[in-house]
Amino acid sequence: MKNNKIMSFLKKVYYTSSSVRYIEFLKKQGVEIGSGCIFRAPKTTIIDMTRPYLISIGNNVDMNVIFKIYTHDWGARVFIGKYNQMINSSGKVTIGSNIYFGADCMVLKGGTIGDNCIIGAGSIVSKSIPSNSVALGNPCRVVCSLEEYYQKRLKKAPMEAAELVNAFYERKRRYPLPNELTEEEIYYKSDSTFGGRFNSFDEFIEWCKQQKE
Repeated sequence: MKNNKIMSFLKKVYYTSSSVRYIEFLKKQGVEIGSGCIFRAPKTTIIDMTRPYLISIGNNVDMNVIFKIYTHDWGARVFIGKYNQMINSSGKVTIGSNIYFGADCMVLKGGTIGDNCIIGAGSIVSKSIPSNSVALGNPCRVVCSLEEYYQKRLKKAPMEAAELVNAFYERKRRYPLPNELTEEEIYYKSDSTFGGRFNSFDEFIEWCKQQKE
């Protein structure tokens, strides 16, 4: 018995050591999961494996830290105590493609999420979220369309980039080098498809300086 527990522990350590290994494990258990998916922190992920054939995850789904899926619950144990009667409780979980989950999200039985959705941090999904939506909360509700959020981010993102550059300067007393920025390269890289980009990195930095004044 002790050896079995040790082996189970070692297996869990192995398959939660990377997203790739965790996905391979889930598929072997019967979970349907597409390509391009990633679990940011498998060690903090909980997938209800009592009914893996009820779980379907599409392509390019990004599941953040403390992500959970439950296809059943044990609330019926209260019925046993009160009425001496067990009642089954389970349901499918269906997650579409091109989904991003913020940290600490949970999808409960009956939860369905369409394609191209952003699910905000701390959300609990128990019903249907339509495609092309941004949703958050407990219970998770749609707050805007993906298109509305996209247009909002187009306006806010450049100012956030400037804030980052200027915060770098305030902390280090110098401006960042190109290799010290990541996502912000969309504003100055020659092959960027981002509209309204700058002609050079120096031009971008100069613009950021002006936003501080």
